[in-house]
Amino acid sequence: MMEPFDAFDTGRRVAASAATPPLTAALPGVGGRTKVEPEDFEVEEIPAYEPSGAGEHLFLWIEKRDVAAEQLQRHVARVLGVSTSDVGMAGLKDRRAVTRQYVSVPAARVARIAELNTEAIRVLKAERHGNKLKTGHLRGNRFSVLVREVVENAEQIARPIAERVARQGFPNYFGSQRFGHEGETLALGFDLLAGRKRPQDLPAARRRFLSRLSLSAVQSELFNRALAERLRDGLLHQVLAGDVMEVVASGGKFIAEDVAREQPRYDAGEIVPTGPMFGPKMRQPAGEPLERERRLLEACGLKLEDFRRQQRLLPGTRRACIVWPAELAIQAEPEGLRLSFTLPPGTYATTLLAEFCKMPHDHAVDDSMLAFSEVRRQYRSALRKLAE
Repeated sequence: MMEPFDAFDTGRRVAASAATPPLTAALPGVGGRTKVEPEDFEVEEIPAYEPSGAGEHLFLWIEKRDVAAEQLQRHVARVLGVSTSDVGMAGLKDRRAVTRQYVSVPAARVARIAELNTEAIRVLKAERHGNKLKTGHLRGNRFSVLVREVVENAEQIARPIAERVARQGFPNYFGSQRFGHEGETLALGFDLLAGRKRPQDLPAARRRFLSRLSLSAVQSELFNRALAERLRDGLLHQVLAGDVMEVVASGGKFIAEDVAREQPRYDAGEIVPTGPMFGPKMRQPAGEPLERERRLLEACGLKLEDFRRQQRLLPGTRRACIVWPAELAIQAEPEGLRLSFTLPPGTYATTLLAEFCKMPHDHAVDDSMLAFSEVRRQYRSALRKLAE
């Protein structure tokens, strides 16, 4: 009989998510709490394009309140009588929040759109388009966040932080919610990558989803460690020979060879260094940056070959080390301090909030935690049945 698999208890034994020092560590924070109420955290998607008004797909502009992204997708599919694969979304939005985003469905279901409305989900408009909405079809997200229970004079304390972040950007860490409750998503990812666990050991109904989620958590953890080390070494704003740089305007990548030429371009916000999202298709740096990434893998007991075995789920890429928020504004309110800002796709608002609050701001359980907890419940139930 196969030895019982319980990756869920390994979270404390596997390395927890790396410490992610903020850029503004020398400046005091405002403290406080976020997501006390869903209305405290508003997110509005900035579409890559607007629907054309004609086509076989229907773009629904949906507002949801305190609803997980996976729950929204299942609700839309169930009410309209389609597969969840027919429901397109550009990105996953926070659960403990009020969010607005496009969701695409087959236009043949137009007569049933009104049935989607509930107390927590509202279809604000619907328009036809020629293609299904796919992951990444957005320009960014606009946020309005109320931080409650802040310290006295919070607005005055926040202004120097806002000025520095607007000028220098902030480290593009993955938020700690990415790694699951007590690091359990990350723990499973390490076990799968190292071959200590197999995808076949997971509940069949969620196997592919959970494998992708946990393995990408390892990628995210390694990126965070590389970025944190660069910040601690005083290299966050320094272009190194061999860095894989990204052109901010286009996303194009190139290797930095002439540091004297590229450093002024970075200082002007034209280009930014990237960090590793390991996988066989990831562009390799050269020189010192390459050695730093090799040492990181070695310290974690991993090799590039480990990622090649998972290339279908972990193709690999590069991620910008620094992000500049747009339209950053702060305002004192009777209930606390409101921060408004716009971020590019894939950037965590909680990471920016940590610069201001000087504490993790992942109080609310996100969709990946909910999904992982449900799989844990299913798996332990299966183990109990086997033991009977």
